[in-house]
Amino acid sequence: MPVRLGAVAMILGAVAAAAPGPAAAAGTASGTPSPYAFADGAQSVEGASSTGNAAPLKPGGTYKSSLPGSGKVSYRLDLDAVSNAYVSVTAVPSPDSTVSVIDGVKVTVQDAEGNTCSVDNTSFGAARSPHPIAAWGMREISPGKPLCRKPGAYYVSVERVDPDGEGSSPDTWDLELLAMTEPHTAKAGPTSAPEVWNSATPQPLPGQAERRKGGAGFTGATPIGQGAWQDDIRPGQTLFYAVPVDWGQQISATAELGSTDSGGTGYTTDALDLALYNPARGDIADVGVGYNGDQKAGSLPPLPPVDHANRHAATAQVSALRFAGSHYLVAHLSKGVADSFGDGPFPMTLRVRVSGQPQGGPEYAGESEPKGVFDVSDQDLEAAAEGVAAGDDTAMRALAVGGIGTGSALLVGLGVWTVVARRAITA
Repeated sequence: MPVRLGAVAMILGAVAAAAPGPAAAAGTASGTPSPYAFADGAQSVEGASSTGNAAPLKPGGTYKSSLPGSGKVSYRLDLDAVSNAYVSVTAVPSPDSTVSVIDGVKVTVQDAEGNTCSVDNTSFGAARSPHPIAAWGMREISPGKPLCRKPGAYYVSVERVDPDGEGSSPDTWDLELLAMTEPHTAKAGPTSAPEVWNSATPQPLPGQAERRKGGAGFTGATPIGQGAWQDDIRPGQTLFYAVPVDWGQQISATAELGSTDSGGTGYTTDALDLALYNPARGDIADVGVGYNGDQKAGSLPPLPPVDHANRHAATAQVSALRFAGSHYLVAHLSKGVADSFGDGPFPMTLRVRVSGQPQGGPEYAGESEPKGVFDVSDQDLEAAAEGVAAGDDTAMRALAVGGIGTGSALLVGLGVWTVVARRAITA
């Protein structure tokens, strides 16, 4: 009997796992969209007010921390003398907080001698709608960058861009940090970025859109490939999608926000924000789409093909397209849309084009951390075609691809439970 009851428990557990949880549903019990789904197993770490007490971040590790309303917090990286290192910081303000136009998160990397290796910041923009945003820091080994080449301790500091600005509230923000390393190349390559590439404005991909539900965080980003993809988005909600882009390929994307019959009037500046991040979660480009209740659309600017040599470019937008792997499209609908047009949801369509044949990348002298983060595998392409992250359980993939609803799964589970229970009684 205990064995059979254990089997029943396993069945019910599997059925429960098939049902979308809070992170998958991107919502809370009150119906307010959840701001972010942190990586499962993210290690908690406390940012230090002084670099002398900074906690270490291990390459390949994902961490959860917090950022006070004012002041810096610091973390430590212990690095060798040959690898490039990157740290992405995703800042997650409360949906109830207020932010100024220029407020955001700033990430600085310095060596032990106080030399600045990199500075990056990302802001919320004209919509002033709080939502998850990411900035990155790097320690880069490059012939043109004589500083920050020594092995040893490096420090990552994180701070608000405009904590005292008009309209900014001094809330504590949650942080997700991801540290990674990129090995050096086995052979010396170009020391300048490609000068010629197809910079013509790409045409949005036509065709009927397929429904594909976005994720609630970088780790849970829904894989998509070239195509037209439709989802529903609510004011204040942020949706994440992962697009595999290989060496030599160009990505372009257009976001469309459908019309509403709510009867509301008004205009929301940058109502729909679409941002593109690279595999290290470094910001590449974004576009804001204003909204007045009629259908609107906006496209990312033309971007060059992914090339290892792009890192030598003078512009940050080109420099960020420096490695292959999953690039992230992050869509946010301003909470201000609800003031004029209600809570929605609003239909959103992403038209994604990945042009060009994959090319051979650089020969790395070692493995990245995490492994495979700067590659596009057959599993990545399969996941993009199916809309299920690579490595997901086969049964769960069947549920997602086959479109079996949670209710159907529950009925099947209860049916199996009934059969098992009857056998247990008659045994």
